[in-house]
Amino acid sequence: MIRKFKKKDINDVMQIWKNENVKAHKFIPEEYWKNNYNYVKEVLPNAEIYVYIVKEKIVGFVGLDKNYIQGIFVDTNNQYKGIGTSLLNKVKENRNNLTLNVYKKNTNAINFYKKNDFTITSEKIDENTGEIEYTMTWNK
Repeated sequence: MIRKFKKKDINDVMQIWKNENVKAHKFIPEEYWKNNYNYVKEVLPNAEIYVYIVKEKIVGFVGLDKNYIQGIFVDTNNQYKGIGTSLLNKVKENRNNLTLNVYKKNTNAINFYKKNDFTITSEKIDENTGEIEYTMTWNK
């Protein structure tokens, strides 16, 4: 089940955010995510967020700022079950286009977005990490 984020969800969402960023981005020091944790926790509720619930537990979420996907995160134990695709389809419902940034070294995410009709439209260096990021775009 997908529903809108509620303030009481913040700790569960942040746990997934931290765990999955560390696992997906082994090329970025874990300290980077720990150092950004409090900032993200503070600003995250300002985004448009949908959570995915399984047996009354949050197992994934997507965060948006207008038509920009800030991230799709699915708990490791629930990946490859269609949850990320369901969250992505939810945010596609009322939009004609979406964009996002993804690290070039995060090939699993790139392949996921390509499979869901996103294309790479540009690349740049992320000044915070020094890593190459792709901008990917989806159009209805």
